[in-house]
Amino acid sequence: MFEFVGEAEPLVNIIFLAVTGYIALHGIRFRDKEGESDFVHLLFGSIAAVFFFMVLFQDVLGVVRF
Repeated sequence: MFEFVGEAEPLVNIIFLAVTGYIALHGIRFRDKEGESDFVHLLFGSIAAVFFFMVLFQDVLGVVRF
């Protein structure tokens, strides 16, 4: 996904995975003061989770090709 960075691609992939993983966990697990989940947090958390697994399986592990 980040072929333009050259030799630093594995490092950029790991940083990307850390950031998107944090966003996904925060978005999916977020609750307001009443204990309700917010639609926008769930939406962006799910989108971040999709990108996290896409980069993990395609670029880092090399298991699938999209």
